[in-house]
Amino acid sequence: MRCLVTGATGYIGGRLVPELLAAGHDVRCMAREPGRLRDQPWAERVETARADAADAEATRAALDGVDVAYYLIHTMGAGRDFAAADRRAAETFAACAERAGVRRIVYLGGLAPDEDLSPHMSSRAEVGEIFLRSGVPAVVLRAAVIIGSGSASFEMLRHLTERLPVMTTPRWVRTRTQPVAIRDVLRYLVGWAGVAEEVNRSFDVGGPDVLSYAGMMRGYAEVAGLPRRVIIPVPLLSPALSSHWVGLVTPVPAVLARPLVESLRNEAVCREHDIAAYLPDPPQGLVPFREAVALALRRIREAEVATRWSSASTPGAPSDPLPTDPDWAGGTLYTDRRARRVDAPPQALWEVIESIGGENGWYSLPAAWRLRGLMDRLAGGVGLRRGRRDPRRLRVGDAVDFWRVEEVEPGWLLRLRAEMRLPGLAWLELSVHRSGGRTVYGQRALFHPHGLAGHLYWWAVSPFHSLIFGRMPRNVAGAAERGARRRALSKK
Repeated sequence: MRCLVTGATGYIGGRLVPELLAAGHDVRCMAREPGRLRDQPWAERVETARADAADAEATRAALDGVDVAYYLIHTMGAGRDFAAADRRAAETFAACAERAGVRRIVYLGGLAPDEDLSPHMSSRAEVGEIFLRSGVPAVVLRAAVIIGSGSASFEMLRHLTERLPVMTTPRWVRTRTQPVAIRDVLRYLVGWAGVAEEVNRSFDVGGPDVLSYAGMMRGYAEVAGLPRRVIIPVPLLSPALSSHWVGLVTPVPAVLARPLVESLRNEAVCREHDIAAYLPDPPQGLVPFREAVALALRRIREAEVATRWSSASTPGAPSDPLPTDPDWAGGTLYTDRRARRVDAPPQALWEVIESIGGENGWYSLPAAWRLRGLMDRLAGGVGLRRGRRDPRRLRVGDAVDFWRVEEVEPGWLLRLRAEMRLPGLAWLELSVHRSGGRTVYGQRALFHPHGLAGHLYWWAVSPFHSLIFGRMPRNVAGAAERGARRRALSKK
């Protein structure tokens, strides 16, 4: 089949594409920024189409010749009008799919009862109904908590359990849910590309275990080898307060935690398992919760996390053009530029640059970086806790703490775009050069202010640049030189 995958830059889509390719299907990826797919290991094996699902003309072109269209787009409750935006995008996509002669739409939604839904879950249910009422046969998969390395749900569960041996928790920790392993979700998604029958309905999908959230935390602790967690439910924490609490304790920012928390107030247990009539369970059965946790933790330990929740665009993050783009609109652009010679080969310097952030930090005043990350968290931003997908390698679109990788030219350039809350747009460029036979480290911080607040912000933080950005070249160079010496000694 020829399959179109929307949301290929996100957590599920980025894992679905290689699975479809492995099953022998042709794949086209539809994305607003196809360049973010450039460094994916499967990039040269797929077609790409630039389109926003709400843009009828571009979406119709992307769907041309497609047999099965996977709709993996949702806004995670960003902004007041997120439900209307989701509705418009789904209606446009469905209409374009019908005109293009698409044989099936597959949508991954949320598992929940039919009433008293959170705004986020209500919007996802509405999108599923739009596809079921469209002129194209649709399969709507309704899943609860997805357990897999890097998923937002798993990261929330993991960090709450690891960081809080004793916790007072809101009532939603007692709500029953039926978690499902990411590998079972992907098996279902891929499987529908090969089902010949015309099907137009929703299916509940879940794993073999029904647990409360508290039960999942205790189960996680057992698998991770942690002491038994003490969980004390209290009735005081609303979803809004809970999301801020989750945002402070885990890497998942409050803006993403809120729809996750709100969805947990509803019981999410499968009412049927009819999908097995079309896609039978594997001989070994569906993946149990504890096994799914063990698999996810192993992936994390071995640094084999293919995609993370932070792979997708963060709500509210900037998407304006770079100052180096031809379409840059002009205006004030503040720059802080620094350089330093490095007594090490270019490759040694590049290895330090490409591994920056996450556990390795930012090579200057860690306390100041942590304070800036905390300030961003308190302002509703992503903070520093997103870390990295891979500790040594970066690709375009990766999140690195509160930055997003916008450009990687292996061996010489890394450009990061800031995703913290700012009154403007900011970038940090790190580069490797050769000058007079010597290796040179280049560093450039850029800021494009928005309004008076942006100008005031730049001048307010400028005195700290010598402490933050001024120390980075020396410390990065030192790390590269130490690495080069260790490598030289190991060869003797």
